Amino acid sequence: MDINEFAERIFLNLPYDPTDQQISLIAALARFCSPVSPGYSVFLLNGYAGTGKTSLTGALVRALREAEVPVVLLAPTGRAAKVFGRFAGFQASTIHRRIYRGTEGIMNDFSADVADNPLTGAVFIVDEASMIGNGSGDPMSRNLLEDLIHYVYSGEGCRMILLGDTAQLPPVGCRESPAMSVAVLKSFGLRVTKAVMTKVVRQRRRSGILYNATKLRKNMLLTPLPEPELVIDRFPDVVSVSGEELEDEISASFTENGITETLVVTRSNRQATRFNLAIRANILYREEELSREELLLVAKNNYLWSARVKGLDFVANGDTAIVDAIYGTEEKYGFRFADVNLRLPDRDLSFDCKILLDTLVSDTASLEPERYQSLYMSALNDPDLFTPSTPVRTRMRILRSDPYVNALQVKYGYAVTCHKAQGGQWKNVFVDVGYVPPEAYESLEFYRWLYTAVTRATDRLALINPSGGMVAGE
Repeated sequence: MDINEFAERIFLNLPYDPTDQQISLIAALARFCSPVSPGYSVFLLNGYAGTGKTSLTGALVRALREAEVPVVLLAPTGRAAKVFGRFAGFQASTIHRRIYRGTEGIMNDFSADVADNPLTGAVFIVDEASMIGNGSGDPMSRNLLEDLIHYVYSGEGCRMILLGDTAQLPPVGCRESPAMSVAVLKSFGLRVTKAVMTKVVRQRRRSGILYNATKLRKNMLLTPLPEPELVIDRFPDVVSVSGEELEDEISASFTENGITETLVVTRSNRQATRFNLAIRANILYREEELSREELLLVAKNNYLWSARVKGLDFVANGDTAIVDAIYGTEEKYGFRFADVNLRLPDRDLSFDCKILLDTLVSDTASLEPERYQSLYMSALNDPDLFTPSTPVRTRMRILRSDPYVNALQVKYGYAVTCHKAQGGQWKNVFVDVGYVPPEAYESLEFYRWLYTAVTRATDRLALINPSGGMVAGE
């Protein structure tokens, strides 16, 4: 099959007539995926919200499979992988599960080894690549981008397509997304082809969510930055909600869409905790600390509890889980724990585990390093676990599978920060834009935060307490 035939196959798999921009992109992707494409090549596709990037990717995947070209779909988190797989019509997995080996029962990413890629001539397509970090935001995390590149190109004749959106928030600790940077990719010795999708497809122009996302993205290119404006009076899917209305609005969304399709996005962990406690008390009427059917948010990657669950590579930071059973609670080493059965609604899997209750209402993203160190050292010197003569190295090895040291760190999942929401989408999203400092309106960081928050919604976007200047009438 030559390049023109392959391009036609992509075109025929599209569910709509492509735009001129998409036709040019189809031709570029056909050339990139052909056997004549040079080795160590990467295709960097920056696709903004509503431009048809996901549909085009699905058509490409189907064309590759029809041409019997090996294809692998990856995403940074379990939720993002499930969304990607559903739209592409082909199973996707997390990057961690695909590229690492020896991750069972480990406490951090440094314990994993990069596996060898056994495929020949495969095309790896990675969605939400703007979320892929290089370890700069967390000294306990490894360089995921470097490991991904090492894995993919250890296979003979393999290529990679990175899909992302540079208008979204970069990984924590990064000013820009390293995986979406031509310079960074070239520093690994890769040949980079870059394309940008900016034109919103016709079928989506009536969406107020996508209209406002496009408006924000275009304004990011202006100098100086104008104050962000969102248009609500022309679209039924974008509304403004006051503080007095919020309780009834969230309650109605829980009834209509369910708790797993309703989300509050806010600007800090402290604010997320306040929203979570208010929702539990005033809408769900829960007085106990933990209840059955509780919606939880995973606050840190965990590899121990997934080891015996087929199809579950690891429990990812940002995953949501529902408590199906509570077996008991206890205190140990100065911390509080609960033994529970959790269900991952995005992957239809459940498992027993021990969770750390102390993180439920903490004002930090996960357990503070000094507190984790306290937990670890208490277990390391526990006389019930070890004798005085047990070597330290042996103790450390045993603690790699200790249920307390590796307890799943969770928070309530009804309200989250934007970084935690990234990579997922919900039917009804409430975005907290109240009390934003005036200086924030002039920053690119706030624009990216707002763009990312807005694009988490698929059906309805509700702005909580927007200032008068933020809501525009057109």
